[in-house]
Amino acid sequence: MSRLVVVSNRVAVPDPTGKGAAGGLAVALREAFEAYQGIWFGWSGKVAAQPSTQPKIVNRERVQYALMDLTSLDRQEYYNGFANRALWPIMHYRIGLSEFSRADYAGYLRVNRSFANALAQMVQPDDLVWVHDYHLIPLAAELRALGITNRIGYFHHIPWPAPEVLGTLPGSRELLRAITDYNLIGVQTERDADNLRRCLVQELGAVHRKGDVVELGNHQTRVKGFPIGIDVRGFEQAALRSSSHRLVRQTTAGLGSRRLIIGVDRLDYSKGIPERMESFERFLVGNPDQRGQVTYLQITPTSRSEVPEYATLSREVNETLGRINGSLGEPGWVPIHYVNSTYPRSVLAGLHRLSRVGLVTPMRDGMNLVAKEYVAAQNPDDPGVLVLSKFAGAAEQLTDALLVNPNDKFEVAEAIRDALYMGRDERIARWTRMMGTIRQTDVSWWASTFLKDLAGGKNAGRPRIQVGV
Repeated sequence: MSRLVVVSNRVAVPDPTGKGAAGGLAVALREAFEAYQGIWFGWSGKVAAQPSTQPKIVNRERVQYALMDLTSLDRQEYYNGFANRALWPIMHYRIGLSEFSRADYAGYLRVNRSFANALAQMVQPDDLVWVHDYHLIPLAAELRALGITNRIGYFHHIPWPAPEVLGTLPGSRELLRAITDYNLIGVQTERDADNLRRCLVQELGAVHRKGDVVELGNHQTRVKGFPIGIDVRGFEQAALRSSSHRLVRQTTAGLGSRRLIIGVDRLDYSKGIPERMESFERFLVGNPDQRGQVTYLQITPTSRSEVPEYATLSREVNETLGRINGSLGEPGWVPIHYVNSTYPRSVLAGLHRLSRVGLVTPMRDGMNLVAKEYVAAQNPDDPGVLVLSKFAGAAEQLTDALLVNPNDKFEVAEAIRDALYMGRDERIARWTRMMGTIRQTDVSWWASTFLKDLAGGKNAGRPRIQVGV
């Protein structure tokens, strides 16, 4: 039987008790490995004086974790540099924030080549190789250069921009050539798939054949949307159990009769947090009767603090927060509570369930799983309302959310008002349809569908991966 070889920028190694990272990619791949067995390869997260030439191996049940260390220069050029200061802004349509450095680009290629050299020694002829995200776009090309002929798939977790946006990045043509060495390229939405196919056609002269096939020379690759899902049942159960958690009880008591609006995002300019705060300010200004009646809780763990743009964003958020709370707050009531802590899923699920409005308004997002988690956490008899940016990938699936343009503060303010005043029957009807969608396309569906397509249908009889069993 084929092994599954997963490659990602960071590797989540569970501790010996079987516990470990339970969110995002870790959940999906844990379940995939239940079906396939195999290797998870990538950066250990550690910085060493010398780069790894051979991975450190950690065995956990059916999975062999292969960990590579980077040097401080590798980390700066590959990760902080090209990946997060050049690629990330471009992929999120923030051309003005993209900073290209040839040294960083060379470091990005060097680390991908180093990973390929180490991985090629581990890959067996029948293995399926599944590479994840923008840090590793050139990896298949490097593996092909070493003679690896296995089926290799790539999943792009963030947006793929239009050709005229990607084309502003130096080196973009080389990245496009490299990405065609994958047999299957998965993206979050059909819009992303269309953008990538148009990039290949316009920039490289590829031919878009019928359906999702793109042909360049004598080589074909498939570009297809696979919207990533969540562990729906796990999040439902966490929400049901959450009422006993101390923080959830304290929040409930502190709210009293006030209704809660919640936003959960890591600190990133793609999330539109200052714009969201100003939209809430516009709501309060336009609806003065709601002052003291609602509380907006924004949970924002910090990330990439060593990147200058994120330090600037942090200052902007804090200045916006202080201005709004200072001008609109009253004794005994603070309009916006802003928290930088990281909370476990049990707490987040409980806070989502408490909230009448889920405010998910990124400026641009590949999918945004918080939107799906908010839906999964709701009380079926009295659900809250999701206000969702139309530029989040989730908007293609969650059409019963209140879809908004996050750049229009008046529109978002009106959506907040509509959500707070929406009747129970309409809330239940919208929630029921969205819940049906996220159940059908949960994280298990995502992983098993991608791997079936990557294998070319040869595992069509494999049972569907089950999450949470």
